[in-house]
Amino acid sequence: MKRDIDYVVKDGQVIIVDEFTGHLMFGRRYNEGLHQAIEAKEGVDVASESKTLATITFQNFFRLYKKLAGMTGTALTEQEEFSLIYNLDVIEIPTNRPMIRQDYPDVVYKNEPAKLRAIIDQIKQCHEKGQPVLVGTISIEKSEQLSALLKKQGIKHVVLNAKHHEKEAEIVAQAGKLGAVTIATNMAGRGTDIMLGGNPEFMAMNDLRRVETDPDLLQEANGFAETEDPKILAVREQYAAALSRHREETAREAEEVKKAGGLFIVGTERHESRRIDNQLRGRAGRQGDPGASRFYICMEDDIMRLFGGERIHNMMETLKVEEDTPLEFKVLSNAIENAQRKVESRNFQTRKTVLEYDDVMNKQRDIIYQQRRRVLDGEEMRHSIEGMITSSIDKDVNTAFSSTDRELTFESLDASLVNYMGVCLMPGELKKEFGDIGSATKEEVTRFLTDKALLIYNQKEKEIGEERMREVERVILLRSVDEYWMDHIDAMQELRQGVSLRAYSQVNPVDEYKREGFEMFDQMTDGIRETTMRRVLTVRLRSDEELKRKSVAKVVSANAGGDGTVKRQPVRTKGKKVGRNDPCPCGSGKKYKKCCGFNNPSLQE
Repeated sequence: MKRDIDYVVKDGQVIIVDEFTGHLMFGRRYNEGLHQAIEAKEGVDVASESKTLATITFQNFFRLYKKLAGMTGTALTEQEEFSLIYNLDVIEIPTNRPMIRQDYPDVVYKNEPAKLRAIIDQIKQCHEKGQPVLVGTISIEKSEQLSALLKKQGIKHVVLNAKHHEKEAEIVAQAGKLGAVTIATNMAGRGTDIMLGGNPEFMAMNDLRRVETDPDLLQEANGFAETEDPKILAVREQYAAALSRHREETAREAEEVKKAGGLFIVGTERHESRRIDNQLRGRAGRQGDPGASRFYICMEDDIMRLFGGERIHNMMETLKVEEDTPLEFKVLSNAIENAQRKVESRNFQTRKTVLEYDDVMNKQRDIIYQQRRRVLDGEEMRHSIEGMITSSIDKDVNTAFSSTDRELTFESLDASLVNYMGVCLMPGELKKEFGDIGSATKEEVTRFLTDKALLIYNQKEKEIGEERMREVERVILLRSVDEYWMDHIDAMQELRQGVSLRAYSQVNPVDEYKREGFEMFDQMTDGIRETTMRRVLTVRLRSDEELKRKSVAKVVSANAGGDGTVKRQPVRTKGKKVGRNDPCPCGSGKKYKKCCGFNNPSLQE
């Protein structure tokens, strides 16, 4: 995990960076101690490990919807995945106006310094003739490295990455102005058009911000809701006047930008996914505007190093290519695209495997959340609780009577029932009731235990009251389900991490995961039944007087200083009087006159 690539440190916190969109993922934390390790590495406060309350893959989350549809400019590269996972067809819609953007072939350099020099030269050429440039980088670290090089050259520019998240819409909107240079991390999901000459709507809004500070009025400035509020109407008039003025300015500037060649896209590295590269390219040439794009690659880039770069590197060595000499062949672009396809295929297989594992959890998730939904909707749980009591007792009695050693039947039954009937059933009560084991049948023991448990259950209901008992049942059941479900999520995660090793014994890990996951789910439901049953049969509601007595006791026993420490009290000794120079009986090691006897006037010199 690398700083400013996988995460950033902001306001004393480690915040994850989304590798696809470049956005900060507030509130998200790595699990299994990884986030704590990063916090320790960066010297910030180490927060406690979070507990997973619920988990679902994006695929299964989306498949909860009855209808699925979407629109994006870069879906064709993921056509297979949309079809297999979501059963969606991808249809290509022609552009509104003909595409006239020029996509140059990739240029490949021997090492990174040579590549960066070529990128700076390209930016300088465009900047000199007023052509706006958008530079796409794959990480915050790379964007800041490029920014430092541009500062040395004296080229004015703006940087858009996760550290400047708040200003992203404004920065992207003005990336098409004459001579603008913008360095950005991944351009997915920015939600803002890059208009040649600048975005008049953002310029008009900035004018209003200089004179108006009320955020509510600013929100209404470009709105269309009907209103008679004079303040809102006045702000809208100001916005309309500023928008008209800026539209004239941007229209003139847009013509100059078009003459300079439109927006030039510089890609500093190929991403693992072609989709991300296409999203960057697609920022130029909107609505029939002119534009150009080119990707700069070196043999040290991750994708070239891992996939197919060795053959090209050997070719460069054979041809004795110098550092600053680029290779620009169609065969190179094809080799790079093939490398991307390999990575995409590998990533798709990974996601597919994750989905296969999550499909097992998905069935369990449906059962658990149906149970929770019934509780949360206020459904009466008495019938369910009675069913839990009956099934739990029936299961334990069956297990006990299936034992070959019939003498141990009652002992083993006593041991298992203590989990949820410990207070209701005294040790040896079964033996006392039925005597010799040979004289009791399974049905008789089951009936005796069920009747006893239901009798106590009915007594609890009379004691608490029917209406309050129903609410208590819901609270107990919800708490039990949540406790066991959270532990089950962790246990299934642990199982999944180790089950892949079973492939070495010619066993399908997914099948093993399904089998063991089913067994673990059965154990969890048994645990929920037993815990719910025990809590319902032993529940006791505290009265207001008990709570008041408890709170008073806490106040009395609390330390008056309020710092959580217990003040040392003088030790009273019977008989022998402690001398002023004797060791203090409290055990501090000081003389009595300097310790517990300090406030005794008769001991002071």
